[in-house]
Amino acid sequence: MVAPLLFITGASSGIGQAMALEWARRGGRLALVARRGDEMRAWAAAQGLPADRAAVYVADARDVAAMTAAGRDCIAAQGLPDVVIANAGISVGVDMSVEADLDVLRRVLETNNIGMAATFQPFIAPMRARRSGRLVGIASVAGVRGLPGHAAYSLSKAGVISFCESLRVELRSSGVRVVTIAPGYVDTPLTQGNSYSMPFLMPADKFAHQALDAIAAGVGLRFIPWQMGVLARVLRILPNWVYDRVLANRPRKARQPQ
Repeated sequence: MVAPLLFITGASSGIGQAMALEWARRGGRLALVARRGDEMRAWAAAQGLPADRAAVYVADARDVAAMTAAGRDCIAAQGLPDVVIANAGISVGVDMSVEADLDVLRRVLETNNIGMAATFQPFIAPMRARRSGRLVGIASVAGVRGLPGHAAYSLSKAGVISFCESLRVELRSSGVRVVTIAPGYVDTPLTQGNSYSMPFLMPADKFAHQALDAIAAGVGLRFIPWQMGVLARVLRILPNWVYDRVLANRPRKARQPQ
């Protein structure tokens, strides 16, 4: 019996790497997509994963042609994946009074949104024909309500939630499940530079275990950890004047030097 196959973007670090490792520990095969192919191959070798269990595809999430080609190459070389996780994403603080940050906004949306759509595209029709599969978008609690300094990231992750919801309804009767995973704060290089408090911060390996369980269950939307899900729902129903007052003095996400 052929081991199940996971196609995952942004696999070279953070929660992407943690989910890839957890999948491998559960006996699955990997299709690893990252910009740095040599680094990705070195990581797979260090984990003791032979080439027949972990293939590497080089693509930047912002490059639609490269991303869709990686998906087609995976199908040709390894077969149609059981699970596709669009995990590649960036988080950059912005100040929208600064003209240069419009380019930062574009880069975030191209990576987090267009990159996700390009990741899914090659697999939708063949999964529908097979009548099975999981398409997984990695959102964020930051997509529930806007955070100061996080306009680009919050916009992109709200887009992930809505995009996946649209796709989930479209594919409802096809046998293909669309799953949205919304992490809270996970201890990765992406969050280690944050200067503000991060409630319910969790280790990446614990997040990966819970995320893969949720994907296997085929849930529509799962906040991880659950405490952040409760907090997100509370924030969603707060009147604007209360929310604004609570968040007004929260430290901003630092801008990336231009």
